[in-house]
Amino acid sequence: MAGKYSRDVNEPKPSGSDGATVEFRIGKLNQVWEKAKRMKLSPVRQAELHSDLKIHEKDELQWKKIKMEGLDENGEKEAQLRRNFNVILAKYGMDGKRDTRPMESNSLKDHETKEGDVFDDPRLDKLWNKAQGSGKFSSEELLSLKREFQHHKDKLHEYNILMDTISRTEEIHKNVIAPLEGEAKEHMLHQKHTDLKHKMRDLNQGFERLRKLSHEGFTEDSEFREPRVIELWEAAKRANLTEDELDSLKEELHHFETKVEKHSHYQEQLELSHQKLQHVEAIGDKEHIKRNKDKYNSLAEKTREMGYKMKKHLQDLSNKIFREGLEHNEL
Repeated sequence: MAGKYSRDVNEPKPSGSDGATVEFRIGKLNQVWEKAKRMKLSPVRQAELHSDLKIHEKDELQWKKIKMEGLDENGEKEAQLRRNFNVILAKYGMDGKRDTRPMESNSLKDHETKEGDVFDDPRLDKLWNKAQGSGKFSSEELLSLKREFQHHKDKLHEYNILMDTISRTEEIHKNVIAPLEGEAKEHMLHQKHTDLKHKMRDLNQGFERLRKLSHEGFTEDSEFREPRVIELWEAAKRANLTEDELDSLKEELHHFETKVEKHSHYQEQLELSHQKLQHVEAIGDKEHIKRNKDKYNSLAEKTREMGYKMKKHLQDLSNKIFREGLEHNEL
């Protein structure tokens, strides 16, 4: 699969007006990235932001191309891009407002949370505590289950961000006087509410799956281990696909799962490398510091690159399942 995604990553980095190398080809994304480097984001979170910005850059450049071809006349894609950008800013605490929503925790640090209050959500915590005390799960299965709960918590967080974005847009919408602008905004809000309904449906299905897993345990024939992959597989099974299409997709999902696991491994290594660098910097041996800094920078670059490839593949798979499911429903 690597060759399919490597072109985006391997292109030479763009240059700014002063000839200096910049990270992104879109000015506002460079501004966000420069600001992020000044913030105290964890290394893993900073790498995640970079991957999200890379995906946004790809989508925005694609949109500019279709706009030049005279498509996206009603501005639907443009509105979606703007919303996605706002979601990225809010997700990483860069939208200029104090975030009262519980932040996504770095799943590598889950062991530091208080016993019995792991997921900042009463329903999830109650379900998790019940599963933990049930004696149905081995320690390895409990780790897998915890990853599923963490994934659901992150999705809840993104849903809350989207809700927030919509309520703010609707405040602006109330004050619109020009009727044409108002109609365009009406369409945009309708599109947002559709997204919200889809996300709510996904959350309900995800919670139902967690509830079932917590009560019944893992089955012997579980196809996948990673929450994102399981979610795609469940969506594919609901999408009215043929047996051949499901078999083909299953194989691709196994490739994708390997990619997700590899990315998680690199995130762990990056976290450890950062801790080691801090330790070496405290001691102050210059040569040692340089060696560890080079290793850390190389790992950070690799983690960002893998994060982009993984998210791009996730995007492609989601679109494929949705598109093929629609085609079958139309027949």
